[in-house]
Amino acid sequence: MVDKLVTADWVAQHGSDSGVRLVEVDVDTTAYGEQHIPGAVAWNWTTQLQDQQRRDIISKDGFEQLLAASGVANDTHVVLYGDNNNWFAAYALWLLELYGHQHVSLMDGGRVKWLADSRPTTADVPNVTPATYRAQAPNPALRAKRDDVLKVVSSGGAQLVDVRSSAEFSGEIIAPPGMSETAQRAGHIPGAKSIPWARAVNEDGTFKSPDDLRALYGGAGVEAGAPTIAYCRIGERSAHTWFVLKHILGYNDVRNYDGSWTEYGSLIDVLIER
Repeated sequence: MVDKLVTADWVAQHGSDSGVRLVEVDVDTTAYGEQHIPGAVAWNWTTQLQDQQRRDIISKDGFEQLLAASGVANDTHVVLYGDNNNWFAAYALWLLELYGHQHVSLMDGGRVKWLADSRPTTADVPNVTPATYRAQAPNPALRAKRDDVLKVVSSGGAQLVDVRSSAEFSGEIIAPPGMSETAQRAGHIPGAKSIPWARAVNEDGTFKSPDDLRALYGGAGVEAGAPTIAYCRIGERSAHTWFVLKHILGYNDVRNYDGSWTEYGSLIDVLIER
């Protein structure tokens, strides 16, 4: 089993090893085209990790095609990093695990940390030898859907963690400025605890220590042994928190609600809180 969180030093030493594939994951690939870690390929969250005909994650067939084209086989160690404090890289890690790929890690601090350390970059796109990849069926233990969340709202059974900003949680705003994909109403899911994702990271974008993270979530009443569902606006910030809870703090039962507030806040005949 690989370490789920690796440092920039580890990537500098092992990123070009045989059996390792570096992947930069961004909401788009503009920044990748300008400079990226040598040897890394790019995944566009908007066009490659999302089904373009259904509002859903990429299909199993599409996932297999993407990984094969990226030179990723079933035994490849995939190391992910990206922009926005690794939001979209964490989402990609969640997606890889959802489809059964366990040899995957996140580079702590992401793109910002790599650049801040003045490490080597390139604009060259690597030549990739396509691989053969076979995915498993999606693991429902990692993903929450709207019916799962509605069941929690009506009868309990899991703790909900809203990782958006305090202004989004309170209903002051529906989405961060400039975001086009948003809900019809502002507010939060009844019973959810507000723990913005940004509280889990240091100024350089790396994760806080496990002790600090345990104090953060435990202090907010999020119990380590209880089933947990994290959500945000479209599922990328909540994937970041999902990673913290599952892979840094070791929560056994934590799911990402990738429909998140964009879906929940647009449902008909559903109660919200402000």
